[in-house]
Amino acid sequence: MKNLSTFENTIKSMEHSTHYGTVTEALAEFKKQGFTIDFNLMENCLVCGEERFTAEEFSIVDVYRYEGNSDPADEASVYAIESTTGIKGVLVTGYGMSSDSLSDEILRKLH
Repeated sequence: MKNLSTFENTIKSMEHSTHYGTVTEALAEFKKQGFTIDFNLMENCLVCGEERFTAEEFSIVDVYRYEGNSDPADEASVYAIESTTGIKGVLVTGYGMSSDSLSDEILRKLH
């Protein structure tokens, strides 16, 4: 397993004044805050439309992790992301997100 402790510590240090009960609630709130684009993952970047962003070209502004009460398949993470060019959007990852094809830099950002 790849060492992701630096990023994990950063995420753990984020304090949330609000907790959203569902992924849908988190997405709706992020949209109100201007995070309107849907990002997708590729092996070494985030993608929205034709644009691609390497790990150095975006920051994670906020993240919410959801754990299923009894079914690990219910687990998900919702990331509020802003690119260095000012594009604001969200990335939703589910349980079992394959890390095999993702670069080390992207994994550090997301874990």
